[in-house]
Amino acid sequence: MVSPSASLLLFASPSLQVSVFPVPFLGWWQWGLCLVGPTEMLSARDRRDRPPEEGAAAVLQGFAVDKTFLSSLKGILLETELALTFIIFICFTASISAYMAAALLEFFITLAFLFLYATQYYQRFDRLNWPCLDFLRCVSAIIIFLVVSFAAVTSRDGAAIAAFVFGIILVSVFAYDAFKIYRTEMAPRTTQDDQQ
Repeated sequence: MVSPSASLLLFASPSLQVSVFPVPFLGWWQWGLCLVGPTEMLSARDRRDRPPEEGAAAVLQGFAVDKTFLSSLKGILLETELALTFIIFICFTASISAYMAAALLEFFITLAFLFLYATQYYQRFDRLNWPCLDFLRCVSAIIIFLVVSFAAVTSRDGAAIAAFVFGIILVSVFAYDAFKIYRTEMAPRTTQDDQQ
């Protein structure tokens, strides 16, 4: 057995130097096997406390919110959809809890799209057809909220009637959003493909 004061170097390969040094563990000194020595570990801690370099700052700016998007028409539509789905979720929670899952699911999907568009993070997934995904999100939400709203109004409860009214407003907002997506993003591509 090697004493704690001794330093032992093991050579696993010519390029990899592994050192064994004492590591505190639950009040006892035990031998730890690490690929870097204590001086390299301290220098890594010092690098952590320093301000980030330019490359790391550029990566962190990938989640910066684009305030011009939030004030654009698409941003306002997404924010309106988010607010209305939350209101409908609250109404369904107060009256018919069986339908609140649809509103909650659509709330999280809309929140994810708002986050991806506002931070421009969707551009990192360039293999996905984002206008088509957004169009399908709107169409599926129209179908879901039409069915759920008309099913909720049959209960004659005050909160369910409010959910029906907000649901019809939300369906119209989703329909307008789907129309704008199709008109601006999808229709020009189909006409360009027809011309070629």
